[in-house]
Amino acid sequence: MPIELTRRGLFFLGVPLMAQGLPHVDPVAAQEMVGVSHSNLKRVKELVEKDPGLARATIDWGFGDWETAIGAASHVGNREIAEFLLAHGAVPTIFSAAMLGQTDVLRGMVEAMPGVQQTYGPHGITLLAHARAGGEKARGVFEYLTRLGDAGKPLPTQPLGIAERDSVVGKYAYGAGEKEYFVVDLAKEQLGILRPGAPARRNLLHSGGLVFFPTGAPWAKIRFESEAGKVTGFKLGSLSAKRV
Repeated sequence: MPIELTRRGLFFLGVPLMAQGLPHVDPVAAQEMVGVSHSNLKRVKELVEKDPGLARATIDWGFGDWETAIGAASHVGNREIAEFLLAHGAVPTIFSAAMLGQTDVLRGMVEAMPGVQQTYGPHGITLLAHARAGGEKARGVFEYLTRLGDAGKPLPTQPLGIAERDSVVGKYAYGAGEKEYFVVDLAKEQLGILRPGAPARRNLLHSGGLVFFPTGAPWAKIRFESEAGKVTGFKLGSLSAKRV
Protein backbone atom coordinates (compact mmCIF):
# COMPACT_ATOMS: atom_id res chain seq x y z
CA MET A 1 0.00 0.00 0.00
CA PRO A 2 1.25 3.60 -0.57
CA ILE A 3 3.31 5.07 2.27
CA GLU A 4 3.77 8.82 2.73
CA LEU A 5 7.52 9.41 2.69
CA THR A 6 8.68 12.24 4.92
CA ARG A 7 12.37 12.92 5.55
CA ARG A 8 12.09 10.87 8.73
CA GLY A 9 10.30 8.12 6.84
CA LEU A 10 13.02 8.00 4.19
CA PHE A 11 15.67 7.62 6.88
CA PHE A 12 13.63 4.85 8.53
CA LEU A 13 13.50 3.01 5.19
CA GLY A 14 17.24 3.30 4.75
CA VAL A 15 17.31 6.05 2.08
CA PRO A 16 20.39 8.31 2.47
CA LEU A 17 19.48 11.93 3.18
CA MET A 18 21.56 14.74 1.73
CA ALA A 19 21.42 18.29 3.04
CA GLN A 20 20.91 19.74 -0.45
CA GLY A 21 24.57 20.59 -0.84
CA LEU A 22 25.06 21.92 2.69
CA PRO A 23 27.58 20.33 5.08
CA HIS A 24 25.98 17.67 7.23
CA VAL A 25 26.97 15.09 9.81
CA ASP A 26 27.70 11.68 8.31
CA PRO A 27 24.87 9.41 9.61
CA VAL A 28 27.27 6.46 9.78
CA ALA A 29 29.64 8.48 11.97
CA ALA A 30 26.69 9.65 14.09
CA GLN A 31 25.64 6.06 14.69
CA GLU A 32 29.18 5.10 15.68
CA MET A 33 29.41 8.12 17.95
CA VAL A 34 26.28 7.22 19.87
CA GLY A 35 27.44 3.61 20.10
CA VAL A 36 30.91 4.36 21.47
CA SER A 37 29.56 7.00 23.86
CA HIS A 38 28.40 4.17 26.09
CA SER A 39 31.93 3.09 26.98
CA ASN A 40 34.83 4.10 24.68
CA LEU A 41 36.21 7.48 25.73
CA LYS A 42 39.26 7.18 23.46
CA ARG A 43 37.13 6.74 20.35
CA VAL A 44 34.72 9.47 21.48
CA LYS A 45 37.63 11.92 21.65
CA GLU A 46 38.91 10.84 18.23
CA LEU A 47 35.51 11.35 16.60
CA VAL A 48 34.90 14.74 18.23
CA GLU A 49 38.38 15.91 17.25
CA LYS A 50 37.61 14.95 13.64
CA ASP A 51 34.11 16.46 13.67
CA PRO A 52 33.13 18.57 16.72
CA GLY A 53 29.47 18.38 15.71
CA LEU A 54 29.43 14.71 16.66
CA ALA A 55 29.33 15.69 20.35
CA ARG A 56 25.62 16.32 19.64
CA ALA A 57 25.09 13.17 17.57
CA THR A 58 21.66 11.54 17.59
CA ILE A 59 20.43 8.25 16.15
CA ASP A 60 17.00 6.67 15.80
CA TRP A 61 17.57 3.00 16.59
CA GLY A 62 14.15 2.27 15.15
CA PHE A 63 10.49 3.28 15.51
CA GLY A 64 11.44 6.58 17.16
CA ASP A 65 13.75 5.26 19.89
CA TRP A 66 16.09 8.24 19.63
CA GLU A 67 19.36 8.29 21.54
CA THR A 68 21.99 11.02 21.75
CA ALA A 69 25.65 10.58 22.56
CA ILE A 70 25.11 12.26 25.94
CA GLY A 71 22.06 10.04 26.45
CA ALA A 72 24.15 6.94 25.84
CA ALA A 73 26.77 7.98 28.39
CA SER A 74 24.08 8.97 30.88
CA HIS A 75 22.04 5.77 31.03
CA VAL A 76 25.13 3.59 31.57
CA GLY A 77 26.62 5.94 34.17
CA ASN A 78 29.75 6.91 32.22
CA ARG A 79 30.53 10.19 33.92
CA GLU A 80 33.85 10.75 32.16
CA ILE A 81 32.33 10.52 28.68
CA ALA A 82 29.31 12.60 29.68
CA GLU A 83 31.47 15.39 31.06
CA PHE A 84 33.67 15.34 27.96
CA LEU A 85 30.64 15.60 25.67
CA LEU A 86 29.11 18.43 27.69
CA ALA A 87 32.41 20.30 27.55
CA HIS A 88 32.34 19.98 23.76
CA GLY A 89 28.83 21.18 23.06
CA ALA A 90 26.47 18.34 23.94
CA VAL A 91 23.07 19.54 25.17
CA PRO A 92 22.46 18.69 28.84
CA THR A 93 19.21 16.90 29.63
CA ILE A 94 17.22 15.88 32.66
CA PHE A 95 18.76 12.41 32.23
CA SER A 96 22.36 13.64 32.19
CA ALA A 97 21.56 15.77 35.25
CA ALA A 98 20.20 12.71 37.06
CA MET A 99 23.27 10.60 36.33
CA LEU A 100 25.68 13.41 37.20
CA GLY A 101 23.97 14.00 40.55
CA GLN A 102 22.73 17.53 39.87
CA THR A 103 20.01 17.51 42.51
CA ASP A 104 19.19 21.22 42.33
CA VAL A 105 18.72 20.96 38.56
CA LEU A 106 16.39 17.97 38.96
CA ARG A 107 14.37 19.60 41.71
CA GLY A 108 14.03 22.79 39.71
CA MET A 109 12.80 20.93 36.63
CA VAL A 110 10.29 18.88 38.59
CA GLU A 111 8.93 21.95 40.34
CA ALA A 112 8.67 23.81 37.03
CA MET A 113 7.13 20.86 35.18
CA PRO A 114 5.28 18.57 37.61
CA GLY A 115 5.31 14.99 36.37
CA VAL A 116 8.43 15.36 34.22
CA GLN A 117 10.11 12.74 36.42
CA GLN A 118 7.90 10.13 34.76
CA THR A 119 9.50 10.77 31.36
CA TYR A 120 11.37 7.82 29.85
CA GLY A 121 14.81 8.13 28.32
CA PRO A 122 16.30 6.18 25.42
CA HIS A 123 15.21 2.53 25.26
CA GLY A 124 12.46 3.28 27.79
CA ILE A 125 14.96 3.66 30.66
CA THR A 126 13.54 5.54 33.64
CA LEU A 127 14.90 8.70 35.20
CA LEU A 128 15.47 6.83 38.48
CA ALA A 129 17.58 4.25 36.63
CA HIS A 130 19.78 7.06 35.31
CA ALA A 131 20.33 8.31 38.85
CA ARG A 132 21.12 4.77 40.00
CA ALA A 133 23.69 4.48 37.19
CA GLY A 134 25.40 7.61 38.57
CA GLY A 135 26.40 5.75 41.71
CA GLU A 136 27.46 7.44 44.92
CA LYS A 137 27.88 10.86 43.29
CA ALA A 138 24.22 10.77 42.27
CA ARG A 139 22.91 9.55 45.63
CA GLY A 140 21.15 12.86 46.35
CA VAL A 141 19.24 12.68 43.05
CA PHE A 142 18.41 9.02 43.58
CA GLU A 143 16.99 9.70 47.06
CA TYR A 144 15.02 12.71 45.83
CA LEU A 145 13.48 10.76 42.94
CA THR A 146 12.76 7.81 45.19
CA ARG A 147 10.77 10.08 47.51
CA LEU A 148 8.70 11.27 44.55
CA GLY A 149 7.62 7.66 44.07
CA ASP A 150 6.91 7.67 40.33
CA ALA A 151 10.27 8.21 38.63
CA GLY A 152 11.14 4.54 38.27
CA LYS A 153 8.05 2.82 36.89
CA PRO A 154 8.93 0.54 33.97
CA LEU A 155 6.88 0.63 30.78
CA PRO A 156 3.80 -1.55 31.35
CA THR A 157 3.83 -5.00 29.73
CA GLN A 158 1.66 -8.10 29.87
CA PRO A 159 2.64 -11.79 30.21
CA LEU A 160 2.99 -13.75 26.97
CA GLY A 161 2.56 -17.51 26.66
CA ILE A 162 5.09 -19.60 24.78
CA ALA A 163 2.58 -20.63 22.11
CA GLU A 164 1.54 -17.01 21.52
CA ARG A 165 5.15 -15.89 21.45
CA ASP A 166 6.17 -18.51 18.90
CA SER A 167 3.11 -17.83 16.74
CA VAL A 168 4.35 -14.40 15.63
CA VAL A 169 7.88 -15.45 14.64
CA GLY A 170 8.32 -15.11 10.89
CA LYS A 171 8.89 -12.80 7.90
CA TYR A 172 6.42 -10.02 7.08
CA ALA A 173 6.44 -8.09 3.80
CA TYR A 174 5.01 -4.57 3.51
CA GLY A 175 5.90 -4.00 -0.15
CA ALA A 176 7.23 -5.65 -3.31
CA GLY A 177 10.83 -4.48 -2.93
CA GLU A 178 13.51 -6.97 -2.00
CA LYS A 179 14.17 -5.18 1.28
CA GLU A 180 10.58 -4.23 2.11
CA TYR A 181 10.05 -6.66 4.91
CA PHE A 182 10.48 -7.20 8.64
CA VAL A 183 11.68 -10.31 10.44
CA VAL A 184 10.24 -11.15 13.84
CA ASP A 185 12.57 -13.57 15.58
CA LEU A 186 13.40 -15.05 18.95
CA ALA A 187 16.80 -14.58 20.62
CA LYS A 188 17.52 -15.64 24.19
CA GLU A 189 13.77 -16.13 24.77
CA GLN A 190 13.09 -12.52 23.74
CA LEU A 191 11.05 -11.56 20.68
CA GLY A 192 12.59 -8.96 18.41
CA ILE A 193 11.97 -7.21 15.11
CA LEU A 194 14.47 -6.26 12.42
CA ARG A 195 14.25 -4.61 9.01
CA PRO A 196 17.05 -4.87 6.42
CA GLY A 197 19.24 -1.78 6.67
CA ALA A 198 17.91 -0.75 10.08
CA PRO A 199 20.46 0.38 12.68
CA ALA A 200 19.59 -2.40 15.13
CA ARG A 201 17.22 -5.20 16.05
CA ARG A 202 14.60 -4.04 18.55
CA ASN A 203 13.10 -6.18 21.29
CA LEU A 204 9.32 -6.50 21.23
CA LEU A 205 7.39 -6.01 24.47
CA HIS A 206 3.85 -7.32 24.86
CA SER A 207 1.01 -4.91 25.65
CA GLY A 208 -1.62 -7.66 25.58
CA GLY A 209 -3.76 -9.33 22.91
CA LEU A 210 -0.80 -9.85 20.55
CA VAL A 211 -0.11 -6.12 20.47
CA PHE A 212 3.56 -5.25 20.94
CA PHE A 213 5.81 -2.22 21.04
CA PRO A 214 9.53 -2.04 20.22
CA THR A 215 12.07 -1.17 22.90
CA GLY A 216 11.90 2.51 23.76
CA ALA A 217 8.89 3.21 21.52
CA PRO A 218 5.64 2.47 23.40
CA TRP A 219 3.70 4.61 20.90
CA ALA A 220 4.58 2.21 18.02
CA LYS A 221 1.84 -0.39 18.37
CA ILE A 222 2.43 -3.53 16.30
CA ARG A 223 -0.90 -5.36 16.12
CA PHE A 224 -0.70 -8.93 14.87
CA GLU A 225 -3.71 -10.29 12.98
CA SER A 226 -4.80 -13.89 12.60
CA GLU A 227 -7.17 -16.09 10.62
CA ALA A 228 -8.25 -19.60 11.59
CA GLY A 229 -5.89 -19.44 14.56
CA LYS A 230 -2.80 -18.54 12.50
CA VAL A 231 -1.01 -15.20 12.47
CA THR A 232 -1.27 -13.69 8.97
CA GLY A 233 0.31 -10.28 9.38
CA PHE A 234 0.48 -7.13 11.44
CA LYS A 235 -0.42 -3.46 11.29
CA LEU A 236 1.77 -0.59 12.43
CA GLY A 237 -0.17 2.63 12.08
CA SER A 238 -1.15 2.84 8.40
CA LEU A 239 1.42 0.24 7.37
CA SER A 240 0.24 -3.33 6.76
CA ALA A 241 2.65 -6.24 6.60
CA LYS A 242 1.65 -9.72 5.44
CA ARG A 243 3.31 -12.93 6.56
CA VAL A 244 5.28 -14.61 3.75
